[in-house]
Amino acid sequence: MSTSVYIFHESPVKLWGLTSRERLERVLAKAGKNDFISDPTQATTDNVLLFRGDYLYDDRVIQNLLESPDTILLTSKEGHEIPVAAQVKADLALPVLDYLNNGNLNRALQSLNMVTPQTLTPAYQQRLRKFDPPFVLPITEQNRHRLEKHLFSWSYKGITDLVTKWCWPFPARLAVGVCVRRGWKPNQVTLVGLGLVILAGILFYSGFYALGLVAGWLMTFLDTVDGKLARVTVTSSKFGHIFDHAIDLIHPPLWYIAWGFGLANSSPSLPLTNLPLILWLIVGAYLTGRLVEAIFTSMLGRFGIFSWHPIDSYFRLITGRRNPNLILLTISTLFGRPDLGLLAVAFWTVITSLFMLVRLGMAIKTRFTSGPLTPWLSKIDPGKKPKSLAVRLFTRPPTILPDGSRG
Repeated sequence: MSTSVYIFHESPVKLWGLTSRERLERVLAKAGKNDFISDPTQATTDNVLLFRGDYLYDDRVIQNLLESPDTILLTSKEGHEIPVAAQVKADLALPVLDYLNNGNLNRALQSLNMVTPQTLTPAYQQRLRKFDPPFVLPITEQNRHRLEKHLFSWSYKGITDLVTKWCWPFPARLAVGVCVRRGWKPNQVTLVGLGLVILAGILFYSGFYALGLVAGWLMTFLDTVDGKLARVTVTSSKFGHIFDHAIDLIHPPLWYIAWGFGLANSSPSLPLTNLPLILWLIVGAYLTGRLVEAIFTSMLGRFGIFSWHPIDSYFRLITGRRNPNLILLTISTLFGRPDLGLLAVAFWTVITSLFMLVRLGMAIKTRFTSGPLTPWLSKIDPGKKPKSLAVRLFTRPPTILPDGSRG
């Protein structure tokens, strides 16, 4: 079914460097909708998508509207339901446009589905492992700062490690702003991160642990920046996704191996006679943890093991991955004992991977005794005030704008 797109009431206010039209066009282009028209009467397609350009739309809302013909989208503003977008047959484009512009709901439109962001889109985001209510918010200069902050928070994963969750958000938002102003692309940031991966590995191998940790921590910071930059500017790509995740997957065990060789080369007196065994334990446990994730996602629940129960989400904060392990290596280096840091990484990686194996076994048993698994975030009632610590910790409250709009 062919569909044209008409955008009107465009806002001149830019959010993360993009006008409302630019953002909508990029989101729709990713969904395969490139037929943009300047007048709804020009449509030669079966359906027409109409969007008020003075509103910021959640990508999920746009995607679900694309899959919902004969539908008008309403949002709440100043206590009233305001029509802001629609997908209708081409012969209804003009009366629907009149409704979106002036609120005139004639009889021909009463058979159309009236939906809100909340009824159209579930709050749970499987890809980002987070519970985040969908939004459609008015774009004004007064709201610009809050909307940019909202978009940045929306791009963040809900379930991640403690460093990414609590240390990086504020500086990363500042860094994304710098990238936007200078026109830097996400893949350029990722490429700098790759350079830092190599530099950190060389420094670890040479025994310059403090300098290597500076490079390593900077790389982990840029690893947050590139993804957020891609999402807020709608410039993510399949290549960029593979490039970034391939680096994330491969480099941590290589860093630990380089650290171990650094101990052997620069500090031969340190008591690490079982260095090969330690490195094998680290690499083996790391691969085991990754394999557990892959098995769970492919066979038990596409939402990922860390979204199964609250305990799994808590566990993701500290599991033996790069950032928590870098904390161990940093503390040991500050005390002048990089050898103990490697031992701590080995212990923590093995322990946390064993925990994941146990959780995988429990998930398999549950799947065969009780049926399909579901993520705990998908069971949250968005209409209720969060009571549990897990809900408060791993979900984000809606943004409230001065005019009462919520998202």
